[in-house]
Amino acid sequence: MVAHTEPEPSRPLRSWIRSSPGTHIWLLIIAVTSVIVAIAPDQVDRVLLHRNSSNINQLVKYPVRALVSSAFWIANPASLALYAVLFEVFHAPVERWLGTLRWLLIVATAHVVATLVSQKILLTAIQDHRAPHSMTHVVDIGVSYGLAASIGVLTYRLPSPWRWLYLAGAVAFFGMPLVTGGTFTDLGHAIALSVGLLSWPLTRNVVSRET
Repeated sequence: MVAHTEPEPSRPLRSWIRSSPGTHIWLLIIAVTSVIVAIAPDQVDRVLLHRNSSNINQLVKYPVRALVSSAFWIANPASLALYAVLFEVFHAPVERWLGTLRWLLIVATAHVVATLVSQKILLTAIQDHRAPHSMTHVVDIGVSYGLAASIGVLTYRLPSPWRWLYLAGAVAFFGMPLVTGGTFTDLGHAIALSVGLLSWPLTRNVVSRET
């Protein structure tokens, strides 16, 4: 059983951040790396993004580093504000509900599984000459895979009938690209969503406690 405290009414912002520390530490790191990309010269930012990608080339050479570092970069710094909103809407509520350890286990698993499976399928396509060899060096940043997992697991937090409407929307959002000729990234999103949905056992016996 996991007990969590609700935000303090007198200090809502501070309490919200403290109640989901993992989400906000992660977001802070992404903010820092986004600033680095934004101020770096063009050649440097491309090198940084490629070296911190979880593409085939980096996974073969530095598998652990590639899987970890790719979770802390976004390709377009202009998207930082959007990611901040998405983190608050999806990651923070899930972390507050399940606790940091369960939340981290789910998003980390989704990130790793979605990355490895999608890149393996891409590698097969390259070997079968259905994709260009240059795709081994494609920029693959995995922040969105963790988001897809939180979107999936949040399904179990909602009451019926809203749960089913939310689930249908999530499946449609991540599934439509696959049936309309999606990329390996679209496949990764669908896999990550599935990991979140399959994490239902981790949502059991969770207790919220107001103070």
